[in-house]
This record gives sequence, structure tokens and C-alpha cells, in this order.
Amino acid sequence: MANYRGGRINEEIKKDVSNTIQNKIKDPRLTAMVSVTDVEVTRDLSYAKVFVSIFGTEDQKTDALKILKSSTGFIRKEIGKNVKLRHVPEVIIELDTTLDKANHLESLFRKIKENGSNDN
Repeated sequence: MANYRGGRINEEIKKDVSNTIQNKIKDPRLTAMVSVTDVEVTRDLSYAKVFVSIFGTEDQKTDALKILKSSTGFIRKEIGKNVKLRHVPEVIIELDTTLDKANHLESLFRKIKENGSNDN
């Protein structure tokens, strides 16, 4: 039962944070495309770790991550307005590197396949 509630809260916060980043953060320096990939809320609801993927150049990624980390207070306030919780969790922004790792593995597999076909 508690696990189901935790999953529901994660999804609600994920939707709200995604909406906030896309529609309410009006920083002209935020030029990269940002996508919320996952949210993990602690059992006591004191922290919400928000994982984001940032698509753009390395400079854009760095700038976007700085902007998002400096906007955690605003994001938390928006969660408090839109998600009905007794205690609004502290927001922690983390860069999700899963896609980068998957692309790296794919390129390694491609190289192995090319080397294997050259040996025959």
C-alpha cells in the first residue's frame, strides 16, 4: 500500500516539475531542451530527487543544470501549490546520464560488430 502511494507521489511530482520547467521557468539562458526522466521521493517525503536529461551542447547542459539547481526553491513552491501534500519535499536536481551511457554502450557494440566482421 505504501509503495503504491510512493509511486503515485513520484508521478505527480514528476508531472508538476516537468510542467514547471517547460512553462514557468522564464530564464533566457535556458536554451537547451530539458526533460524530467524520473523522480525519487524519500519515504518520509523530506526530499525529492529529480532526474533530468538535458539535450544540447556541453555549455548549454552546464548552464541549464546551474539554472535548474538555482530554481529549486521556485520548483518546490510550485509543487506545494499543485500537489496536495502535508510536507513539500526539498528538491534535489540530478543529471540523468542513462541516455549517455546507453549511447556509449551502443557505440562499443557497433565497434565490436565491425571488428568481428573484419576478422572473418
